[in-house]
Amino acid sequence: MESAIERTEELPLATSAGNGTVSSRFVDRRLRISPNMERRPERYDDLADDVEAAVFSSLERHLPPTMAELSRDAKFQYMSEVLARYLPEGERTKIQKHKEYRHKIISLYKPLHRDLFTINPAAFFLPSFLKATSDNTEESIRSIMSEPSPGIFTFLMLQPSFCQMLLEEVENIENSVRLRNIKIMKPNTMNKYGAVLDDFGFDAMLTKLMEDFICPISKVFYPEVGGTALDTHHGFVVEYGKDRDLDLGFHVDDSEVTLNVCLGKQFSGGELFFRGVRCEKHVNSDTLPEEIFDYNHVPGQAVLHRGRHRHGARATTAGHRINLLLWCRSSAFRELRKYQKDFACWCGECQREKMERQRQSIAATKMQTFLRTATGSVI
Repeated sequence: MESAIERTEELPLATSAGNGTVSSRFVDRRLRISPNMERRPERYDDLADDVEAAVFSSLERHLPPTMAELSRDAKFQYMSEVLARYLPEGERTKIQKHKEYRHKIISLYKPLHRDLFTINPAAFFLPSFLKATSDNTEESIRSIMSEPSPGIFTFLMLQPSFCQMLLEEVENIENSVRLRNIKIMKPNTMNKYGAVLDDFGFDAMLTKLMEDFICPISKVFYPEVGGTALDTHHGFVVEYGKDRDLDLGFHVDDSEVTLNVCLGKQFSGGELFFRGVRCEKHVNSDTLPEEIFDYNHVPGQAVLHRGRHRHGARATTAGHRINLLLWCRSSAFRELRKYQKDFACWCGECQREKMERQRQSIAATKMQTFLRTATGSVI
C-alpha cells in the first residue's frame, strides 16, 4: 500500500499562518498511511455537523507531523476539506436531513429493553469471545477463529439471551412504527425489510461494539483495507422469509469490514455465498474455483469479512431469519484509496494481473538471456 501511494499525487496540506490558523497557501504533503497511535486526538463534537465527530478524531491520527501544533480549528478546517473531496454538497444536505429524521424517530420511540442500548460485555457476549478480545493479543483472537475460506472468519459471539432480547426489540420497532404510521428508512439499497438500528438509538452501543471488539480483530486480519483505522459504522438488521426479503443478489458492501451475526429464528436455507475479493475496477470479473465458498448461518455465530468480498444470500426456503449487520468504515483508508491504482494486496484480480506481469517479465528476461547466449555461440 505504501509503495503504491509513493508513486501517486500528494495530498495538499494547508500551512500555518503563524497564529494557529490555516492560510490559503498549500504545500504538497500526504496523510500518514498508518495512524499515529501515540497522538491523543482532539474531540470535535461541537464542530462536526455534516460528518460524525468520531471521523475527525480518527482522521487526526493520520495528519502529518507538521500539523501537530496547529490549533484544533485549523486541523478541523483541513480535515473538512479532505473529507469534502468525496462528500459533495448534495450528500451533505442528505446527511443533514437524515439527522433530522433520526432525531424525530428517537424522540418518538419507546424501547422495550433499555439494557440493549448500553453495551454490557458479560451479558452480550459468550465467555470465549469476551476473553479473547479482553486479552487483545493476536494469539487470543486467532484462538476463537475459524477461517473456512481465505479472508472469511467465523466465531461464536453472542449470548442466546442477547439474541432473543434484540429479536424482541426489532419486533417492538416494527410495531411502534406501524402504530404511528411512520415510514422508516430501508437498511440499505438492496434489503426492503429490516431497520437501521442507529436510527432508533443504538448508535452509541454499536460504536462501542466496533471500537472495543471489532477493531482489535480487524487490526489482526484486515490491516490492508483500513482495519487499523475503523472510525464509523452503519448498523442494521435484515429480515428474510415469508412476506420479507427472500434472498439477496450478488454484491459488495459499502464497508471496509463487515460483521454479520444471525440472531435467529427458526429457518431453512438462506446460505451466504462468497465469490472472491475485488476492487471497484474488477468487481464483475470471473470467479476462480478456489474463491467459491458457501456459509450456513448459525444463531449467535458471527462471520467477518472484507466489505469488498463479493457475496449474496440464497433464498430462505422456510421460517424467518433475522441478522444483525455492522458495516465498519475507515475514512482515512477511503481517502488514501483514491490515490492508488493497484490493489494487489487484497483484490484477487489485481493479484493475478500482477503475477501475470511478473511472469511475462521473467519470460522476457529468460528469452533475452537465451538470445544473447545463442548469438555468442554463433559468433
